[in-house]
Amino acid sequence: GRRRRRSRLRAAAMAGFVRELERRAGPALRLEQRAAGGVGSVVWDAALVLAKFLETGACPLARRHVLELGAGTGAVGIMAATLGANVTVTDLEELQELLVVNIENNKHLVTGSVRAKVLKWGEDVTEFQPPPDYILMADCIYYEESLEPLLKTLKDLTGPDTCVLCCYEQRTVGKNPEIERKYFELLQMDFELEKIPLDKHDEEYRSEDIHIMNIHRKQTVGP
Repeated sequence: GRRRRRSRLRAAAMAGFVRELERRAGPALRLEQRAAGGVGSVVWDAALVLAKFLETGACPLARRHVLELGAGTGAVGIMAATLGANVTVTDLEELQELLVVNIENNKHLVTGSVRAKVLKWGEDVTEFQPPPDYILMADCIYYEESLEPLLKTLKDLTGPDTCVLCCYEQRTVGKNPEIERKYFELLQMDFELEKIPLDKHDEEYRSEDIHIMNIHRKQTVGP
């Protein structure tokens, strides 16, 4: 009996818990999270910082095409859609259900559009062409083996005018600093990186160890 009770408790815990993300204008986003399911299923701090940065209006989003990579709960992409963007949130197959639930829960706040699609880094991105105006990424760098596929996807998706906003929490433990260094080193081969100063972040949702990078393809000079 006790074993059954435990698994019922666990099922209840896994059913998810809602994270509210307040917005400057209008009701908060309601984001379901999953207690199980690894990294993609909770709203990370970097996602909050990036979502709130979008609200500052520093990047005009209305009617722009926006793609979010490694969207997880979809917090950042859904926020962009409430600001008038036409958004595709992408992640692996196993996170689609959570993305769809969160899109559904917040669709009354969306003034652009938002849909969820499977995108596995390193694989064909033809269906996501032409290049979006913006690519959003929050905390996408934590596995060494995903660096190369992620960079391939970024190269395949970006056009000369695509702006990539990459928000990440600087982590100082284990292999994290090493992975981070390698990522930015590889990125700089094809992209220009510019750090967005802290005083441009949302005044409440900011932190010394959470960085937002503005990333563009290097302009190729003719022969």
